[in-house]
Amino acid sequence: MKTSPEGRRVLEYFEGRENAAYPDPATGGDPWTIGVGHTGPEVFKGLVWMDDLIDEVLSSDLAKFEQQVGQLINGHPATQGQFDALTLFAFNVGADIDADKIAEGLGDSTLLRKFLAGDMAGAAAEFAKWDKAAGKSMKGLRRRRAAERELFNGATAATAIRVAQITE
Repeated sequence: MKTSPEGRRVLEYFEGRENAAYPDPATGGDPWTIGVGHTGPEVFKGLVWMDDLIDEVLSSDLAKFEQQVGQLINGHPATQGQFDALTLFAFNVGADIDADKIAEGLGDSTLLRKFLAGDMAGAAAEFAKWDKAAGKSMKGLRRRRAAERELFNGATAATAIRVAQITE
């Protein structure tokens, strides 16, 4: 599956679209981010990208997370909204495809376990638990998780964003 235009709209709403690199809001420094949520060793203070490069890198980044989410759900049936929400979640916290059983992202999360077990209500409730950065609960992450939960439950991007805007 691929992320739908609805999913991309929610992703861009939360990540923003920045031509100049900016510091992580939780740390005030690393990791530096540019474009639509792109981080990596090539991103540093003072870096500037043109719009065409932002679009190219976003497509590449999304393709990586779409593939990883596909691997994690391993053929389990998913609606487009569920796939979008899981991909956006992994885009933000990581896919966590490794050998340990520590929930550092989607791969070892209770959210994924509940999804794979068919407990969609339980899986949807798990999004809210991922609201911390650098150990601190953050309003922006609470809002983002509310939007991802709404997408997971079948809402449109407009509804997901509206719900996020009223989430404290």
